[in-house]
Amino acid sequence: MGITAMYAAATGMKAMDTKLNVVANNLANVGTVGFKRSRTNFEDLMYQTLREPGVKDINDEPNPYGILVGLGAAVSGTQLDFRVGSAEQTDKPLDVMIQGEGFFQVTTYYNGEEIRAYTRAGNFFRNANGQLVLGNTDGSVLEPRITLGEDDREIEIDAAGRVSAIQGAGPDRTDIGQIELARFINPEGLKSIGQNLYVETDASGPPITGNPMENGMGSLQNRMLELSNVEPVRELVDLIFTQRGFELNSQSIQGADEMLRVVANLRR
Repeated sequence: MGITAMYAAATGMKAMDTKLNVVANNLANVGTVGFKRSRTNFEDLMYQTLREPGVKDINDEPNPYGILVGLGAAVSGTQLDFRVGSAEQTDKPLDVMIQGEGFFQVTTYYNGEEIRAYTRAGNFFRNANGQLVLGNTDGSVLEPRITLGEDDREIEIDAAGRVSAIQGAGPDRTDIGQIELARFINPEGLKSIGQNLYVETDASGPPITGNPMENGMGSLQNRMLELSNVEPVRELVDLIFTQRGFELNSQSIQGADEMLRVVANLRR
């Protein structure tokens, strides 16, 4: 049984190590715009059945319980938490926040291919061609594409996603483009690829697109950004819990080692 305990504790240490990596990533991105924290889910492994529950006892009655010895734990998955993060007012005309459900759509490159990706980050800039691009490493282009002219000024984005500006010296405001959002039946099934981006998977289902405030989409808030939804205090508590869990599993290995040492010394 000492060997079994060692292997079971080892699986627990491995699972806690994975959780530690997830918590560390959450804390590292506490200041990342639009970042969504991940939660680690665990499951128990197979069981060694020493006696089946319900086996007849000496009185020919079914035993109400059996003898089952678990063989450890494993990480069943990491789950994205898409709760809306806190809002920060920036007063920058190209900053926009989604209040409610939905993702911005951008074009980016992944594994050498041009793909459609999705993000909650709304820190947009104007590139050399006047297109709205996301403020990440690659400058992913917002889709559908919106191009601003050199003389466009006093740019505004309303709650329904309409982008307008005053062009040239004229006093009238002109519509330039329309921001569309996408949502998913199971957003937790999206795949994170870095740079504040997600891509669809079979688990997330295909995107459902539409204008803000339509088809279940959230509204937009201009000159504001959605911050990370990581709660530092909560993550630090998880960090301490994970460290203690790792230590307890290591103590189980030490206890099993001591038992085996005693058995080995019985011959002496």
